[in-house]
Amino acid sequence: MARVLGVSRAGYYAWAARPASAHAEADAALLERIRTVHSASREIYGAPRVHAELRAGGERHGRKRIARLMREAGMTGVSRRRGGPVTTRRDPKARPAPDLVDRDFSASGPNRLWVTDITLILSAKSHRQGHEACDASAAARHSCQPLDCSQGVHGGARACFL
Repeated sequence: MARVLGVSRAGYYAWAARPASAHAEADAALLERIRTVHSASREIYGAPRVHAELRAGGERHGRKRIARLMREAGMTGVSRRRGGPVTTRRDPKARPAPDLVDRDFSASGPNRLWVTDITLILSAKSHRQGHEACDASAAARHSCQPLDCSQGVHGGARACFL
């Protein structure tokens, strides 16, 4: 094994008998305190909260160091967050809309085929004027000209204009 790894036999045994470094010992001691805080929170706290608890107790350690030690020990916090925003709630009884272009998105010329997509688009104009971003965009397939979207007066519907 020593020959395959390219180390001497004496070098391997010297490494195996060498005591742990001061940093490794400090990490082991910190990991025990992290385990205490993590178990006291019923294993809910993640690295940011464990870091805050240790800091409130007067200990000063980096959040990334705590995150690394927790990751290596297999400790994770609980997150209440779920997936991203739901844009469509499909009615299972409803028929899907017909595919009028038969999945062929090529256009023979300008303004022959219009497609739409539910996508967040931030434009420089809407950002400067304080408008919200569009969540419905449409474009002429041949010219790829985006529409200008603005929010309605009452904050409800958004209108898109070419």
